[in-house]
Amino acid sequence: MSNDEREHPRTLAGATVLQIVPALREEPAARTALNVAAALREIGARALVAAEDGPLVAELTGSGGEWVPLVNATVNPFQLRRGAQSLQRLIASERIDIVHAQSAGGAWIANMAAAHTSVLLVTTLPDVPPASRLRAYWEAGLARGDSVITPSNFAAAPMIARHKISRERLTIIPRSIDLTAFDPAAVDPARIAALRNAWRIVPAARILLVLGRVAPWNGQLIVPEIARIMLDGGMRGFVFVLAGEHRSHRKYARAVMEQAQNEGVRPLVRQTGHCRDMPAALAAADTVVVPAIEPPALGRVVAQAQAMGRPVVTSDIGILPEHVVAPPEMPEEVRTGWVAKPGDAKEFARALNDALSLDDAAYRTMAARARHFAEYMFAPHSAAAATHAVYSVLLRRDL
Repeated sequence: MSNDEREHPRTLAGATVLQIVPALREEPAARTALNVAAALREIGARALVAAEDGPLVAELTGSGGEWVPLVNATVNPFQLRRGAQSLQRLIASERIDIVHAQSAGGAWIANMAAAHTSVLLVTTLPDVPPASRLRAYWEAGLARGDSVITPSNFAAAPMIARHKISRERLTIIPRSIDLTAFDPAAVDPARIAALRNAWRIVPAARILLVLGRVAPWNGQLIVPEIARIMLDGGMRGFVFVLAGEHRSHRKYARAVMEQAQNEGVRPLVRQTGHCRDMPAALAAADTVVVPAIEPPALGRVVAQAQAMGRPVVTSDIGILPEHVVAPPEMPEEVRTGWVAKPGDAKEFARALNDALSLDDAAYRTMAARARHFAEYMFAPHSAAAATHAVYSVLLRRDL
């Protein structure tokens, strides 16, 4: 039973919210926490973030947030219990209304502390479902929030099945991206020209960009076959650019180029190595290709490509199809890309032919839709506002 029975404020203005993330370094959970904290301060709420130290502490405190040192990225039961005791004292002394745990260890700590207080508990599920029973056990605490946030249906589905999370407790809030950096208007044409020159792309060629490490799970091995099918179908004037680190998996990277040689498309497939200017790379592209054969953790390339106003052809795997607007889930007139069966070169070739067959007006219209969709779905302020809505619903429900 709670020994901290008190009334919470009716609105977020005047409320005290504590978020728990592993550490204040540049990673999705910490960046999300900082965005939410800054937005909380703007509406008159008090914002605390409990985490291990990191370079983002100064940014948090500079926006009016408060940092609370807390070790929570652990499975050590003694450290978790000590963390729960510290958190319980903090909830009482700082009159915290909502605790939002965004790590497995943080959720265990928050659940233990919440058992002895009247604090409201929000949790955020991991970006990818647990891959082992041990990990599933430790992440179980994330399913026990009064409200549960998930970055995608893909991440939520196994947790819903395993822990019987009701739909009423669940809210989908995608991870945000930097829409200021990934903005077509922010990319100087000279940056695009420099990349095209470095990639040895002739002026008239259209770039089909495959961003990401050249590695088995990213599926680049089907690119030569896609190129061959497109050529046989009469499509010309394109080049596949595989812009990603290709030294970690040298044998696989060589296999991709050997396959290109075997298919007779070697001049149409380029491995350019790691690209440091991703916004310019996306701006240089005509269409972005994501041929992954295993679910990625975040799928940011799909979101970033659309933010740059570029159509996307992506595998129907993991979180990826949730980040693009395509039939049959959505009407043709709002399409921002295409979804293809993982590893199916024919489906990818068909989608890319459709993309490259768009006339200038249709392409510009799709590019604008893609940018608007990204602004709606992946803007930091949108994610913060959606998180605030979750908090507000809890406060009203607790009256």
